[in-house]
Amino acid sequence: MWASGRYFDEATIGRIQAAVDAEPQMSRRALSRRICEWMDWRSPNGALQEMSARKALGRLEREQAIRLPAPSRGHAFERPRQIPPAELPPIATVQGSVEQLGPIELVAISGRDRARSRLWNGLLDTYHELGAGPLCGAQLRYLVGCERYGWLGALAFSSATWRLAAREQWIGWSDRARRANLGGVILQSRFLILPTIEVANLASHVLGQALGQVAHDWSERYGIEPVLVETFVDPQRYRGTSYQATNWIRVGETAARPAPYPNGKRSGGPKDLYLYPLRADGPSMLCTEPERRLGQQPRPGTPGDWAEEEFGRFDAGDRRLGERLGLLARDFFARPTATLPEACQGSEAKIKAAYRFCKHPEVDMETVLTPHVEATVDRIRDHPVVLAVQDTSDLNYTHHPATEGLGPLQSIDDLTVGFKLHDTMAFTVEGMPLGLLDVQCWARDGSEGAKPKNRPIEDKESAKWLQSYRRVAEVQRLVPETMLVSVGDREADIYELFQEALSDPEGPKLLVRAERSRQRQVEAEGLLWSHMSRKRVAGFVDILIPRKGSRPARNARLAVRFDRVRLRPPKDQPGPPLLLWAVYAHEVDYDPHEVSEPVKWMLLTTVPTSTFDAAWQRLRWYAKRWGIEVFHRVLKSGCRIADRQLRKAERLTTCLAIDLVVAWRIHWLAYLGRETPDIPCDVFLAEEEWKALCAVNSRAAPPDRPPTAREAIWMIAKLGGFLGRKSDGFPGPTTLWRGIERLADIVIGWRAYALLDHPARAGP
Repeated sequence: MWASGRYFDEATIGRIQAAVDAEPQMSRRALSRRICEWMDWRSPNGALQEMSARKALGRLEREQAIRLPAPSRGHAFERPRQIPPAELPPIATVQGSVEQLGPIELVAISGRDRARSRLWNGLLDTYHELGAGPLCGAQLRYLVGCERYGWLGALAFSSATWRLAAREQWIGWSDRARRANLGGVILQSRFLILPTIEVANLASHVLGQALGQVAHDWSERYGIEPVLVETFVDPQRYRGTSYQATNWIRVGETAARPAPYPNGKRSGGPKDLYLYPLRADGPSMLCTEPERRLGQQPRPGTPGDWAEEEFGRFDAGDRRLGERLGLLARDFFARPTATLPEACQGSEAKIKAAYRFCKHPEVDMETVLTPHVEATVDRIRDHPVVLAVQDTSDLNYTHHPATEGLGPLQSIDDLTVGFKLHDTMAFTVEGMPLGLLDVQCWARDGSEGAKPKNRPIEDKESAKWLQSYRRVAEVQRLVPETMLVSVGDREADIYELFQEALSDPEGPKLLVRAERSRQRQVEAEGLLWSHMSRKRVAGFVDILIPRKGSRPARNARLAVRFDRVRLRPPKDQPGPPLLLWAVYAHEVDYDPHEVSEPVKWMLLTTVPTSTFDAAWQRLRWYAKRWGIEVFHRVLKSGCRIADRQLRKAERLTTCLAIDLVVAWRIHWLAYLGRETPDIPCDVFLAEEEWKALCAVNSRAAPPDRPPTAREAIWMIAKLGGFLGRKSDGFPGPTTLWRGIERLADIVIGWRAYALLDHPARAGP
């Protein structure tokens, strides 16, 4: 679980509990230091983050993840500070101008300077309405004085407030940027000019001098350069004149909390919020989000179910959002063809929560999909070769014209509107879908006219192939023992993609079907297609061509040729030649009356292909590309994403991210019974699900042990209309998603039956 910005896995929590059990008298401070050393939890200046660890311990204890002994005494800030006024030095009475005071000095108080620390506390406790503290988090305290009159006042800076609506709106940062860059904001938490000092403009003078000094001092002490200072002014007591005179910006006011705080205190009403940028580029620096890279989220412990496995590493700064995502994923999977209200079973509370989740400002498609991609990477590690197939599909939302942010799907004059979806899915060489690795979703700009063809590839939609390949390269670095092969159709036959794949020998390999119209030239040999046609046939293979549209499935006999080729770069793209392997397969012995489009594949690959067996393997790899087309059919027909009505494009894409994972899981189930038919079905069905399924199928009490995956999948498919005859083969995704939807209703009845006091019930 997450606490204080750190992830505590089961092993770490167990280690903490073991330390507490072994040394029950150990203080929480000592335990916090030990945890920081275990996790190398340090601030930028190298100091142990003891207070953050202390807060994390409190969170773990509240969540009942650990058991801590009661603290031996109260916290320091809970004990009243007793500093008699007699300990304060004599305070001067001054009237006049700033010039009469002479040079004014701000003396920073170090943690070891106890005399000045007691003086600072005494001044604030005596003369400031808020007293000396406690100050939250990191802090710098100053005494203000001059040589002629002694001490004139005091001020302090401390850690920034966790959330402030007016500040967030003024900066314009996202919640993710706020969590990453909040250390760049500090709070001017105390400011005191002694009441006996009546000097015009002294307050603004001290403020200006402090702002010029605090950035250096804070950076030196904590290793973080602050770029923005915030403070609060009580409008019932002060007008904020000194802050306005030093160019602070009033950006709004705080929300007065009506309920008391946990310590019993009550809000004194709204406060004016003032900000002061220490750097001109401060706001833009604070808006910079950290790069999202795979492998940053630790792998959770044993997941409770598939939704926790796929979304357990979801991180949007709020634990409740992760819980809501898991509930939505389970509801969507239980009723994949239902609309959003139907999937939420008509519950007004769940429907409202679903819509709030989809429009939450800190939740988007990438945030939702990242934990699933992390889980996919974990599955990839178990295979020596994985195919990363990428393809483009249109998502048509024409029947929702009121939705904002859609674009034309074909040409600018086309009346169909929606999104372009380019996704990359990992497959085993047998065809098992392991999960998504990259998803790009965008709406075309309908206001733009024709664009010149000689633009850089970064400005073209073709950049989607490069972006997908780079994500696969990022995954390849995480799984060095697995060979990843990026697979694309003829649209992926672009020079820049091959050039990038050849530039990194340690990166993923590439397998692309060549586009004949590109007129690829082999050095000293002429056109690629002519050159390969002259090569000797290395052998013949039979391959299954799946059904597509009205075209029936058939077995095709292919003549296979292969060769190593050096392709010239396009005329308008100067660059080095491409040294690749080419595999040419064309259909033979077919009836032209039955086959209107015989198979003619020209495959280009960076994987060495010097034997007929290797060439045949490349053909089998490319044939698995059809799996992503099946996935798109499941997504569109099975999950009925076009029926989602969320008014804005960004909300649709957030919901689409959940549908993508649900569609993958349905696709995965369709293959599970084929590849691993003998594993028990409780790897993907809960106990009540497989028991209800068996009871309905056999019309008898369910068995004590779960059936095999193959048996369960066939029972689910029969609920969806699968007949299971010898000639029917394996059930496909269509019958599976129908069966899953029926199973969800059956489980509801099973739960209701289990609540009855009936001696014959077999459910849990």
